[in-house]
Amino acid sequence: MKTLTGCRKEIISSVALVFFFVVANLASAETKLFIEEYTYQASEADSKLSSRVIALEQVKRLLLEKLGTYLESETEVKNFQLTKDQIVILTAGIVRAEIIDEKWDGRTYYLKAKMEADPQDVTISINKLRQDRQQVKELEETRKKASEALRELERLKKELEIAKADKRHPSQYNEAVNSLNATDWFEKGVSLGSANRWREAIQAATKAIQLNPKFVQAYSYRGFTYGLLGDYREAIKDFDIVVEMNPADANAYSGRGFTYGLLGDYRQAVIDLDRAIELDPRFAEAYSHRGVVYGKLGDHQKAIRDLDKAIALNPKYAEAYFNRGVAYANLGDAEKAVEDSKIAARLGNKRAQDFLKSAGIRW
Repeated sequence: MKTLTGCRKEIISSVALVFFFVVANLASAETKLFIEEYTYQASEADSKLSSRVIALEQVKRLLLEKLGTYLESETEVKNFQLTKDQIVILTAGIVRAEIIDEKWDGRTYYLKAKMEADPQDVTISINKLRQDRQQVKELEETRKKASEALRELERLKKELEIAKADKRHPSQYNEAVNSLNATDWFEKGVSLGSANRWREAIQAATKAIQLNPKFVQAYSYRGFTYGLLGDYREAIKDFDIVVEMNPADANAYSGRGFTYGLLGDYRQAVIDLDRAIELDPRFAEAYSHRGVVYGKLGDHQKAIRDLDKAIALNPKYAEAYFNRGVAYANLGDAEKAVEDSKIAARLGNKRAQDFLKSAGIRW
């Protein structure tokens, strides 16, 4: 049974995975360095901390724009048919800004930062990441949250100039600063996950949650990351929070259902996966996960029906082919089991490849 949410681990750890056609086209790529500066003029509402958070967000935006422009025009990313904004959103979860220099004089906060990126690695990561619709959605929502926080800070600054005696506004201002800071920690966590630094990714997501306890995407990401590390109870706790905060989140039900399956609670797994499919009838991974759970319950015909649906929704879903092959094998249909294993192997599924190698079968 695959670790959490189908191919999610493969997507999150995309830097370690290589598509041969991308590598061939980018073999001569070199690491690119981008440097930007930003000076933030503090208002009466600002502290050193708030000024730094705002300056960091602004300089990061400049760097992401510059990197996005380069990727759009100079690399294989252009073949992915992504807009400039989509490239910026995805790279925010792959490449981190590193601070080179910063100064605070009580009135202005100067910040200089860099982004160092190997176009080959970033392209591979984008190609993987863009296939995970939930991860893309979370990154989109996070960039949206950052923009909203900046607009809210501008609005509150203007109001504070007019109503300095209003004690509510400083609290609201600090809340907006924390929200902005949380988005940076969340994106940092995603980029750490891309580098297989899972424990650090969890720490970053936890910091984002501490700054913004309503940051649903951070709970969701942390839940999936806990699952990847085998901390299933912690994963379920986070999915519980996501479901409570957003009862229409199909991905949280799917993730929680799959995690219950890993814990052997198959009945609860089916309940959650049923709900995920009810909320999103085109959720291929939920069908695949439910198919695996039906297989664990011994209902291999139901397993095949769900896996058929997953493959119909995503014809390149390697894990679904492999799991359907397992179901056919359990029904004694060796021919179909091998056929599905071959397809899964050609699509890059390592378990299928290992199985066929051990059986001496070429694919």
